[in-house]
Amino acid sequence: MYSLYFCKNIVNVGEFANNSQIKIICDTSVKTKEMKEFFQENKKIAKTITEVAGLANYLWQKGWAERNAGNISVNLSEMMGDSEFELEHYPMFQLERSYDALANLYFFVTGTGKRMRDLAISPMNNACIIKMNKKGNAYHIISMKKRNLYNFRPTSELPTHLAVHNLLVSAGSKNKAVVHTHPNELVAMTQIPRFQTAEMLNKTLWGMHPEAFVFVPRGVFMVPYILPGSHKIADATIEGFKNGHEVVIWEKHGAFAIGETVSDAFDMIDILAKSAQIWFMAMQSGNEPEGLNDEQLLELKEAFLKK
Repeated sequence: MYSLYFCKNIVNVGEFANNSQIKIICDTSVKTKEMKEFFQENKKIAKTITEVAGLANYLWQKGWAERNAGNISVNLSEMMGDSEFELEHYPMFQLERSYDALANLYFFVTGTGKRMRDLAISPMNNACIIKMNKKGNAYHIISMKKRNLYNFRPTSELPTHLAVHNLLVSAGSKNKAVVHTHPNELVAMTQIPRFQTAEMLNKTLWGMHPEAFVFVPRGVFMVPYILPGSHKIADATIEGFKNGHEVVIWEKHGAFAIGETVSDAFDMIDILAKSAQIWFMAMQSGNEPEGLNDEQLLELKEAFLKK
């Protein structure tokens, strides 16, 4: 049984996971040997956190993560093995809704008010690991002690992240990662009335580059502007994923994507953002882009998307 606390002593996960970029901070009451054993058995967790840190850097460098914009979550449950935690040591936070499929599961979640550029450097100071309770209506932050929680909470978009994970787990999906970011060109396109419908936006994005159609063949699901951080926007987002989409665009706000890894989710948004960028570049040249026609899209479908 492990007590995974974060305080003053630094344990370099790189010693156990071949990665020197992540540092996990443990409480003085936990023996270093115990922490080493834990991470020796959970190299996948260290690797996942490294991937999140790397993605955070990408998002910042691309200009998609201004100030504290964007948030990421990953279902770690399958990586935890048979590890048990003394949850009485960790404070519990009640949720407004129950997420039955998430009972007793573990998630890595970025923190509210935390900057991606800081997360890239120090992931465990800007994110946390939570364990859902047995009813799925509350969570424990198990990556730090109570005295360190006064100014720390998971992302304000937690309702949407949990709702998405609840859907994925219920459906038996292989997708474990959820990424929300603010891709400039995609957000800009949703400021234009004619692109505020999924049909027109998808047709345009697919037409700008073959890979947009090949890798995002279901297109995006459009959510009209709704107050961020609300259950209403979470419910609207879920409708898109229920209908088989892997990317949901929030009008005038950003994009939400799912994938087996954070890199997979990021790739979906990145490909679409490239198409949007091409559209703007053509428009800036003073020419309406022609785009791929229906016959060319059908040719791509037959060549790459046959079951």
